[in-house]
Amino acid sequence: MTEPLNPPGAPGAPAHPGTQGSTSTIERTETRHREQPGDNERYAHYVPKEKILASAMSGEPVVALCGKIWLPQRDPSRFPICPACKEIYQSMHGGSGDSGSGSDE
Repeated sequence: MTEPLNPPGAPGAPAHPGTQGSTSTIERTETRHREQPGDNERYAHYVPKEKILASAMSGEPVVALCGKIWLPQRDPSRFPICPACKEIYQSMHGGSGDSGSGSDE
């Protein structure tokens, strides 16, 4: 018959056979942007046009001036402009509320 390679107590044999291996947990961080439901669903929001195009290509959500996070999928001309976005935009651009920025929702 064959003999074990390292009989118990022999040099190189583990002292406690039950403690040979170990386990560890690998943590994976994942960033997800959740769409925010609420009254903001009824408005078109200001977002730079290039961000809307990038969102369409990548599927990543956009962030409006007011902080709303969503995936642009609707025709923004069907909705009134978000009052918070409009106020922020006007304060940034000296009062003109409708030119130069993309709006979508």
